Amino acid sequence: MDTVSAGINGIVDHDLDSAMRIWRRDLHRHPEMAFNEERTASLVAAALSSFGLEVHANIARTGVVGILDFGEGPSIGLRADMDALPIMEQTGVAYASAFPGCMHACGHDGHTAMLLGAAKILAQRRDLSGRIVFIFQPAEENEGGARAMMEAGLFDRFPIDAIFGLHNMPGVPVGTFMARPGTITTAYNTFSITIEGKGGHGAMPETAKDPIVAGAALVLALQTIVSRNARPLDTVVLTVGQITGGDTFNVIPDRVYLKGSCRSLTPATLDLVRQRIEAVCQGTADTYGVCITCLQEERYPAIVNTKAESELVIAALRGLDGAGPVITDFPPSMGSEDFSFYLQKRPGCYFIIGNGEGGGSLHSPTYDFNDDALKFGAAAWVAIAEKGLTAALGAVA
Repeated sequence: MDTVSAGINGIVDHDLDSAMRIWRRDLHRHPEMAFNEERTASLVAAALSSFGLEVHANIARTGVVGILDFGEGPSIGLRADMDALPIMEQTGVAYASAFPGCMHACGHDGHTAMLLGAAKILAQRRDLSGRIVFIFQPAEENEGGARAMMEAGLFDRFPIDAIFGLHNMPGVPVGTFMARPGTITTAYNTFSITIEGKGGHGAMPETAKDPIVAGAALVLALQTIVSRNARPLDTVVLTVGQITGGDTFNVIPDRVYLKGSCRSLTPATLDLVRQRIEAVCQGTADTYGVCITCLQEERYPAIVNTKAESELVIAALRGLDGAGPVITDFPPSMGSEDFSFYLQKRPGCYFIIGNGEGGGSLHSPTYDFNDDALKFGAAAWVAIAEKGLTAALGAVA
C-alpha cells in the first residue's frame, strides 16, 4: 500500500502514534549529550532489532545504523540526530529532563522517534526493492558527529546513493513541510580568544594591564566586522557567546576568555571574517598593551541540497494525503548543521517539518517537541523511502 492511497492516518496508525509519543517522552526524560548517547543508542538498537532490522552499533562511539535490505535496487540513507544540549530545562512538563543542566532543546528526541516509527512501518513492507540505511547519529550539536560517523567508515561500510535528513521548526504549522534545492544553512566557524594582561589592585589600575577593559573593547570592535567589512548583501553573523574573567570586586585579573561563532552563506565571506578577527585581535592587543591569542576552527560547511533529490522529497511530501502544504520558496537559515558533511560526499536533501506554535524556540529552556508532528514525520520518511527506492538518484560524488 503506497502513501498516496493510504493517507497520513493510514500510514501511521493509532498504536504506532502512541508508541512514538512514548519513545519521544522517554528520550526527553533521559537526554544525553555529544558522544555520550549510550542509553539512547541502546534504546534505538533494541527497537530496530525488534523490528527485524540488521543493527550495527558503536559507530563513532554511540552511532547506530539499521539496515533494511529488500534486494536489488537503489540504496538510500535516512538520518536522525540523537544528542541533547547543556541547558537547564524550564518546561515544567511531567517528562522533563531527569538530568539538571541537560535537555532535548532542539527536538532530536522527536527526530529519533519519527525515524524509529518509519523503520517499524517499512520493516513490514514486502513490495519494495533496494536498501534503506537508517542512520542514528550522535553529536550533531557542535561536535560534528556526522563527520565522526564518516571517519568511522559510514559510507564505506554502508554504501548509499543518496541521503536525506530533516529538522523540526517551531512556528511552522504541524503537517507543513519546507524543502528546496540549493543552500539551506550557513557555514559555521568558532573562535576562542585569550587576553593576557597583568593583574593588580582594583584601586590602582595604572599598575596593571587590564584584560577586562581590553576584552570589552574587543567585543565591540568585533561587531564592526559585520557592519564595516562585509558587504551589506553578504549575509554574515558574528556572535560573542561567552566572556569569562575575574573573581571578585576589587581585583584586576590576569586573563579574560572570549568564545564566539561566525556564520555565512559564502566561503569567501567567512574567510574575510576569519582574517578580520585576527586583525582586530592584534589591533586591540597593541592598543591596550595586552597579549591576545585567537584560535579559530572551521566547524560545519553550509548545507547545499542537490536538485534531483530535493525534487524527489518535494514530490513525496506533496503526495501525502492529509498533510499540509510543502513550501519551496523560503530563505536559508542562519543556523548550521553537520548534515552538510554527508552532502559533501553524497547527493541528498535536508528538509523542514513544522513543529507548530508554542513550545518555545529551538535551543531555549522552554522548548518541547510537539508530539502531534510525529506521525507526519514518520509518514514523510515512508514516502521518501518509497520514492527513493524507485528513483534514478544522483551520481555518487
